[in-house]
Amino acid sequence: MRARAPASTANLGPGFDVLALALALYVEVEVEPADRLIVRSEGEGAGTADDASHLAARVAIDVAGHDHLAITVRSEIPVARGLGSSAALAAAAAAAAGSRDPLAIAARVDGHPENAAASVVGGLVAATMARGSVRAVKLPLDASLVFVVLVPDRPLPTVRARQALPSMVSRSDATFNLGRMALLLTGLADSSLLVREATEDRLHQDYRSPLFPEAPQLLARLVALGARAACWSGAGPSLLAICDAGEGERLRSAGQEAMDDLGVAGRAMLLEADREGIIVAGEPAAGGPHRAR
Repeated sequence: MRARAPASTANLGPGFDVLALALALYVEVEVEPADRLIVRSEGEGAGTADDASHLAARVAIDVAGHDHLAITVRSEIPVARGLGSSAALAAAAAAAAGSRDPLAIAARVDGHPENAAASVVGGLVAATMARGSVRAVKLPLDASLVFVVLVPDRPLPTVRARQALPSMVSRSDATFNLGRMALLLTGLADSSLLVREATEDRLHQDYRSPLFPEAPQLLARLVALGARAACWSGAGPSLLAICDAGEGERLRSAGQEAMDDLGVAGRAMLLEADREGIIVAGEPAAGGPHRAR
């Protein structure tokens, strides 16, 4: 069985640990019966752990109940860059191994239901845990929007980014984020209503800036150059600019130039939203019926 899942960008500024958006950048996992465990990887993250310790192998073995599997991973998603690579990989591996609920498995493995939900459901989602289960809601997303992602060559593990956050926040900061999230959801549903203030945040971005000191300048330049709004992508260090489709390539080029000017090695990518989520084909290696979502 083969499954493909999209990358995701989470938080989107004020939607900390709740909002995520699937992006058209993919990881594909193929799981087949075999006499012994075989793990192959291609693309992003290839060759780092082609054995039982690979995340795809751990997930597939857990779902199948055995390790007589040949697992192939092909990924376009940069690792440890705030683009949901772990959630997408876990979802694809679970589905390819025959899981009936790849969302639950990906959320448990990754620890972030919003990333997992975007990769499984596609589009713009709000997700949280309720009564022990992942609750995900697909939200309206204006088809005219595209996304420029600045991906630095430096990794930023989520654990380290989490450690930069305070354990308590003030009522005023929480209220600030709720108001900005209302602006953001309105603007993502109708781009004519999207304002740059919609991605402002007081819960995580400023606290993480010392881990990527050039981030505030890059975000400011993206907005000054014409992005409707800009923010960190997940825990970073990737940065996201929300753009009109007609401005996407110009802003991608301008974003690359901004990175070069500030001496930030990396690449600027122009991506559309993925609206399908996980796609599964074939018969499960674990046996039995399969339901993609």
